[in-house]
Amino acid sequence: MAAKKILFLTGDFAEDYETMVPFQALQMVGHTVHAVCPGKRAGDKIKTAIHDFEGDQTYTEKPGHLFALNAAFDGVDVAAYDALMIAGGRAPEYLRLNPRVIEVVRQFAAAGKPIAAVCHGAQLLAAAGVIDGKRISAYPACAPEVRLAGGHYAEIDVSAAVTDGNFVTAPAWPAHPQWLAQFLTLLGTEIRL
Repeated sequence: MAAKKILFLTGDFAEDYETMVPFQALQMVGHTVHAVCPGKRAGDKIKTAIHDFEGDQTYTEKPGHLFALNAAFDGVDVAAYDALMIAGGRAPEYLRLNPRVIEVVRQFAAAGKPIAAVCHGAQLLAAAGVIDGKRISAYPACAPEVRLAGGHYAEIDVSAAVTDGNFVTAPAWPAHPQWLAQFLTLLGTEIRL
């Protein structure tokens, strides 16, 4: 298996598990992961938020960890990366307002490179206008945005994920086993036991 280079978009108040777990898991299997956030450099930290499902009408939110970025967003060259990953939580809500973030997402999509998005990460896909005709999952509150962007919202269990072409999406962190496994398949990663 050839190691891949993955650009990981995250930001302040991204979901803690949706930042920490994929970042570490992808490195564990040998891939290079550059975690970036507009306006921050390598070594800068973002604050994460822990979102949980405790029986309320929506998720609850608690302070998470400080997560150290290991690369800078400025000067990102999409051609240097094999895939894109987008963390969920509240970060996509404001990251989608950044024209360069939207341009980066569009470049990955136009090149047909694997793109993994979880939870509110679909907000970036919708804002970039790259999901027309695609079956896309997200946190249920993002379903209207997926549909308005021409996507087919995949109503799947919170522990499931869906792949459509080069997109792998999931509703939230309970889907990590399926979401990461499907992303690894798109990357051509083989894990032998």
